Amino acid sequence: MQQVSFQKLPPQFYLQDTVAVARQLIGKLLVHEKDGQRLSAIICETEAYTGFSDKACHAYKGKSERTEVMFESGGRAYVYLIYGMYHCLNITTREEGVPEAVLIRAAQPVEGIEQMMQLRQMKKNIKSLNKKSLLAGPGRLCDAMGITRKENGKLLTGEELYLCEGIAVPDEQIAATKRINIDYAQEAKDFLYRFVDTKSAYLSVKWRG
Repeated sequence: MQQVSFQKLPPQFYLQDTVAVARQLIGKLLVHEKDGQRLSAIICETEAYTGFSDKACHAYKGKSERTEVMFESGGRAYVYLIYGMYHCLNITTREEGVPEAVLIRAAQPVEGIEQMMQLRQMKKNIKSLNKKSLLAGPGRLCDAMGITRKENGKLLTGEELYLCEGIAVPDEQIAATKRINIDYAQEAKDFLYRFVDTKSAYLSVKWRG
C-alpha cells in the first residue's frame, strides 16, 4: 500500500455534490480514536443518498427525529440502526437544509486490527474472521471500529471520529454501480450511486466487472 496521509479533510469537502463526495471518499482514511487507540481504515466502497430526489434516502419524505442530523450542514456522522442490531455510518453532505449523505459500505483496515477483531468478536463469536472480511459491509465496519449511535451527529473534523486524505486511487480504478438492497426504491434503485475501488479485496460484494 502507498503511504497514507493523515491530513484531515477540510470542512468544505463535505459541502460538495453528494455523488461527487461518494466517489471522492474512495481512498480516504476513516479514523476512530477509541479507548486510547487509533482505529483506521481506507474506504473502498460507498453509496450516495440524495435527499428529496432519491426514494432510497431516509430523508426523502422530510425531517424526522431519526434524520434530523441530515438537515444540518454537511460534515457530520449520521449513524442509524438497521434490523435493530447493526449500525451504519453515513457522512452528511451539502449545505444546511439539504438532507443528503454517503453510506460507508466497506474499508480496508490499517491500524488497530487486533482491537477491531476483538470488537467484532464481542458482538458474536466468528470462527472465520479475517482481515479481508473484517470491514466488508456497513454493519461489520461499525462493529469493528466501535461506531454506534453515540457517534451520531459528531463533527467529522474533531479529534475522535474524522476523515483524512488517505491514499490516491486512480480515477480509472473507481467504478459506479447500482446500490445494494434497495429494490423498494422504484426508479432510484437504478441510480449508479455506489462507488467501488475495483482493485480492492475488501469490498462487501466482490467486484466482477
